[in-house]
Amino acid sequence: MWNTPPAALTPTLLSRLPDAQRRPRRSAWADANRDGAPVDSFLEGPCFDGAGNLFCTDIPHGRVFRVSGSHWEAVAEYEGWPNGLAARGDDELLVADYRHGVLTLDPRSGAMTAVAENINSEGFRGINDLILHPDGSILLTDQGQTGLQDPSGRVWRLHPDGRMDRLISNGPSPNGLVLNRAGTHLLVAMTRSCEVWRFALRPDAVVAKANLFFRVPAGTSGPDGMAVDAHDRLFVANPGHGQVWVVDPHGLATHRVDCSAFGRMPTNCAFAPDGRTLVITESQSGSLLAVEIPAP
Repeated sequence: MWNTPPAALTPTLLSRLPDAQRRPRRSAWADANRDGAPVDSFLEGPCFDGAGNLFCTDIPHGRVFRVSGSHWEAVAEYEGWPNGLAARGDDELLVADYRHGVLTLDPRSGAMTAVAENINSEGFRGINDLILHPDGSILLTDQGQTGLQDPSGRVWRLHPDGRMDRLISNGPSPNGLVLNRAGTHLLVAMTRSCEVWRFALRPDAVVAKANLFFRVPAGTSGPDGMAVDAHDRLFVANPGHGQVWVVDPHGLATHRVDCSAFGRMPTNCAFAPDGRTLVITESQSGSLLAVEIPAP
């Protein structure tokens, strides 16, 4: 699978969810995703806003945190399952919520507003992640419980005027998604087939020649959240293996960030404002990790 073994990078602990804010209890989310075991947290969606503030989500307990050092402030706590986040401007976050669709969040007041709750009155399967395109549209994955047994997960594009394009309808569990640096191609993690798909974005919503760009090793889980750096390298969080794979623009793995000393569930990643430090949500330990990524 590898031309040469990916070089190992070792992350450090950036911050840990304080014990006082952990809630080890059974929930509907845990019943569906953790065989009913009590879950004290499940961190996802690392995101930096324009002022450099770091946010992340806690899915089963419906929380969005702002993290500064060891201080974790819940800027929102509600009856939802927030997953992916994206900053829109300096004072608004977009939230991908499995229960409620796409929401906005004002982190100053905690106010939340629905952006897209359904498509033509039909509910989403379960929104997982979202990103902003430079043209103002929102790209989002509609994962639900799809997988190899039901490869019908969807990828949508929501235009600023409210139009919705269905770009993909046969995804085996579409999860994280990112744009290349030019904004011309979309990469989507297909968790249950252990693949990352890549395809060109067209203004007419026609998708042609979608390509398998990268495949993670098979295991108990496939690729989850992703990020792209200034050199167009792709960073793929891979729960189960406890790794974040670093992939060059040609689809070759050059490095791996080994998170297994903390846990085997790195769910997502994002670059800090310096463009070099990758921040990772490690959900087994309820921690945020950081690693400096070497230049190509």
